[in-house]
Amino acid sequence: MTAITRNLPWFIKDLGTYIIGKECYGSLVEDLALTDVKCLKYSISKGLGIGIVLGGVVMKLPQLLLVLRARSARGLSLTAFSFETLAYAINLFYAFRNNFPFSTYGENLFLTFQNAWITSLIVHYSSRPRKSLYTAVGAMAISSFLLDVIPLPALAFLQLATLPISIFSKLPQIRQNYRAHSTGQLSAFAVVSQLVGCLARLFTTIQEVGDILVLSSFILALVLNGILSFQLWLYWDVDARKLDTELEKIPLPSSSRKRIRLTK
Repeated sequence: MTAITRNLPWFIKDLGTYIIGKECYGSLVEDLALTDVKCLKYSISKGLGIGIVLGGVVMKLPQLLLVLRARSARGLSLTAFSFETLAYAINLFYAFRNNFPFSTYGENLFLTFQNAWITSLIVHYSSRPRKSLYTAVGAMAISSFLLDVIPLPALAFLQLATLPISIFSKLPQIRQNYRAHSTGQLSAFAVVSQLVGCLARLFTTIQEVGDILVLSSFILALVLNGILSFQLWLYWDVDARKLDTELEKIPLPSSSRKRIRLTK
């Protein structure tokens, strides 16, 4: 087998070397040394990291589609999404300016933009004046600029601040779900994806970064996303019954009602 693995096409070798490095590519691919634990862990971490980054491209899209299709942000907390967007942005700039591998933080780039869009939609579909939307967009733009220019020690302090920010970003949504006994337009796909992503990020951070601030933020995010996932399971039947009640008031064919139920 090594006669084959040592003579793979150049583009496969270049790609493998770029992802896991020359040493680990030679050990795991060319020599098939699957007992090389160090390189095996590193390669798994890289694979998970790339998967999480790709997942980040679409993670919040179901939530966006739910809001756009319903033309409503019912059940979504503006405070929660505002703080969450800020936390994503801080994580993004902290990792980028510390030259961490892109595979260890890349999803934050896409999640920041998607969350900013959702936050803007929450303002748009609320009863707030239109100037509130412009204010929200302007605040996000200014925050991004400041995160790119402030000194690194100050950015490290903000990374530490993402711990309480993460709490403030999730607690309003958790409290709102509890009070309403419903998760409203909250996307199950987005919440569960974040939960799984946090688990994987704990592994990749330990293997490739080792930054205690980043690690602590993922541990806290895991706990909070776990609570939201539990609420989705707890209130799922409640939301389904509410949807059935609302659909009964609308003269639709039964097939249409079934399709609407499945979109949640």
